[in-house]
Amino acid sequence: MADSSRSHDVVLFGATGFTGGLTAEYLARNAPADCKWALAGRNQAKLEALRERLAALNPACADLGLLLCDVEDPASLREVAESARVVITTVGPYINYGEPLVAACAAAGTDYTDLTGEPEFVDLMYVRHHARAAETGARLVHACGFDSIPHDLGALFTVEQLPEDVPIDLRGFVTAGGKPSAGTFHSAITGFSRVRGMNKAAAERKRMEERPSDRRVRGNKAKPYRDSEVDAWAMPLPTIDPQVVLRSARALDRYGPDFTYGHFAAVKHLPVAVAGVAGVAALFTLAQIPPVRDFLLGRMESGDGPSPEERGKGWFKVTFVGKADGQKVMTEVSGGDPGYGETSKMLAEAALCLAHDELPETAGQVTTAQAMGRPLVERLERQGIGFRTL
Repeated sequence: MADSSRSHDVVLFGATGFTGGLTAEYLARNAPADCKWALAGRNQAKLEALRERLAALNPACADLGLLLCDVEDPASLREVAESARVVITTVGPYINYGEPLVAACAAAGTDYTDLTGEPEFVDLMYVRHHARAAETGARLVHACGFDSIPHDLGALFTVEQLPEDVPIDLRGFVTAGGKPSAGTFHSAITGFSRVRGMNKAAAERKRMEERPSDRRVRGNKAKPYRDSEVDAWAMPLPTIDPQVVLRSARALDRYGPDFTYGHFAAVKHLPVAVAGVAGVAALFTLAQIPPVRDFLLGRMESGDGPSPEERGKGWFKVTFVGKADGQKVMTEVSGGDPGYGETSKMLAEAALCLAHDELPETAGQVTTAQAMGRPLVERLERQGIGFRTL
């Protein structure tokens, strides 16, 4: 844990953006009274306006610190990192804007959390900054929103109910409803356009990363199929989530000597599944053409996002089916609007967990299951995110 004499327990960078503002509102309502937290960004006027809005929710927020910093000013990021025990950032796409803050936190021994779902970014941050963070004691925890907390902690929750020291086969089935913001859309289109870079970063990481020699951890590469246990078509979901689950499994012996994980979208009707695959394939193809990619990115402006009414209709459910030693366990992680309401909650609670809870001793780039595990599950349960056995 970073030095307790630092000025702030938590600093939120990107607070004036769409998801940053929701995270700030969550902290205003739910941060402990003794938690010293602050807002960071590059626009003083916007930070002051946000602080005023937060003070209407919680009068104590009238005294929140405001820190001016910019991703293009390394010195300002260094000052933020050195002032905080934990830094949250919502500034994406992370492949474009994220590394300077990761570097500052790794150097300062400051814990770091973000919302990235970008595999290339996460792999590059491991290659470039894991070793330094391990030296300084910084915990770099990526993917602290819907990517990938429900999947990572849901897998851990399920594994803990299965026998120990035996092979485990686990599958996760995702269903969700919600509307994306500009930040999510921009990250997706940017990621689609960088497949070559993503593959190169993954190969670099694989060359550097130590993996267990006495245990086997692997992904399930099943093709689309009809799954009777969830009564839906299982469509392989190549997001960052299964990568995170497998990293947790490599780090934690509790996942057993031979762990397999498959990650799927659960779709009730085959035509809907086919249409979804076709839509993603079309976006992927269009993102390879620079003028078309620029056109797509221009369809949503930074800060755009769903209204409170639209977010109120959002929901998610992840069903896990785990099998080990002849036993089967089915579990479910569920909540409201996955992209924003619940994501801002998960991100804020992850930071508060790092700042205030007794946790395992870890450092470097770590997953939520590895760094926080059960304490973060309990925090999320208290805030209405369901973890249950079916």
